[in-house]
Amino acid sequence: MAAAPQQYPTPVSSPAGGTRALEGPGGTDLELYREKFRRRIPESLDDLQGPAEGRVEPPATVVWSGLRVFDLAKERQRMSLYRIVLAEGMRDDLCALLNRDILLRSWPTLRALVSTTVRSVWEEHFSELRALADVPPAQPPARQRRTRQGPAAA
Repeated sequence: MAAAPQQYPTPVSSPAGGTRALEGPGGTDLELYREKFRRRIPESLDDLQGPAEGRVEPPATVVWSGLRVFDLAKERQRMSLYRIVLAEGMRDDLCALLNRDILLRSWPTLRALVSTTVRSVWEEHFSELRALADVPPAQPPARQRRTRQGPAAA
């Protein structure tokens, strides 16, 4: 019995440009994965009413291991929080934990930290983010070195 010929997914262009979906074996999986993020996305960036300062403790359904409280004054922690919430949060989480102004200000860097799927879904839905796609990312903040304190350090 002859083996069935190998079938490869065929890219399909999206109205926004680029590849939107794949047809063929496995293409349905990619489209379902993209749909998972589309369903979570808020109607408007104005719906993102999360805090702009202070410390944020997301629910365990969003962040279930590692750092549990994020200080928005610390850029690395803020970027980690946003990356995690974009990847794991449901619509209510996105609206409660993300702040519109911070997202827009951070997008040139943040878009490189999230998955291609998350990035493309958000940029397809929000022209404000798509417009920031060509803005170079900010330089990462320098890590602060810990210094020893106490009698041994003197």
